[in-house]
Amino acid sequence: MANVSGKVVLITGAARGIGAETARELARRGAKLALVGLEPDELAAVAAELGEGHFWAEADVTDPDSLQAAVDAATAKFGRIDAAIANAGIAPLGSVRAGDPRGFLKTIDVNVNGVFHTARAVMPELAASKGYLLVVSSLSAFAPIGGMAAYTASKAASEALASALRMEVLHLGVSVGSAHPSWIDTDLVREVAGDLKTFTEMRKRLPWPMRAITTPDRCAQAFANAVERRKRRVYVPRAVMLMHWLRNVPGSALVELVMRRQLIRLIPQLEQETRELGRSMSARNEKLNS
Repeated sequence: MANVSGKVVLITGAARGIGAETARELARRGAKLALVGLEPDELAAVAAELGEGHFWAEADVTDPDSLQAAVDAATAKFGRIDAAIANAGIAPLGSVRAGDPRGFLKTIDVNVNGVFHTARAVMPELAASKGYLLVVSSLSAFAPIGGMAAYTASKAASEALASALRMEVLHLGVSVGSAHPSWIDTDLVREVAGDLKTFTEMRKRLPWPMRAITTPDRCAQAFANAVERRKRRVYVPRAVMLMHWLRNVPGSALVELVMRRQLIRLIPQLEQETRELGRSMSARNEKLNS
């Protein structure tokens, strides 16, 4: 793609956080944005901030009809879609033992099924434009962390989906990439940290670069660069690449040995905090996904 000026980029989960910041960065580079998400007021505010010529639509990535309607409306407005970023995602609270099963199922629905529905909805337009799809996975896809089993499983699945899809659409001239950010200073991360004090302590005790924190603007720049260059892999920060090369290490006996004492102490605390909260997600996500 080389340059996104004049290109149409659709982003799910665009109302705030990484999605909104990436939209701002792409708009600065001259792209036309189609913003999709569950919060109409926030989507409208971001679109207005970007200036004239952009578009937003309320849609739920777990509802294929809702998502298809948003994609069709964006296509009707712009006449094409050149790239899409499957960014919508949630993170539940709690472990497998103490977490709410509904939180696990909702996480899989948003983070995996949502990517599937997004890819299906935009693929005809991407095939027509020989475009690019970026699937937002996570460092967690290859660096599992106790207390985040649902999120880790969903992000590993979205990475695998992207890898398989990449091969399926080669003949269409469509490129597919996966993004693997570490901890990004977004509403999602701050809300979980606010709900669970143990979460912050556990993150700080992880070995580098698993504990690295990146600002939303740096993440947005990396995502925008990926769209411009049709990148196969995106690591934020770049040190996350090391964890991909050594992807068997985080789940190995070595890391378990390093973290063993902390995990034995912290996981029961995390489970107790989750039980006391009485919900399986952050307050905002609980409301949006109820």
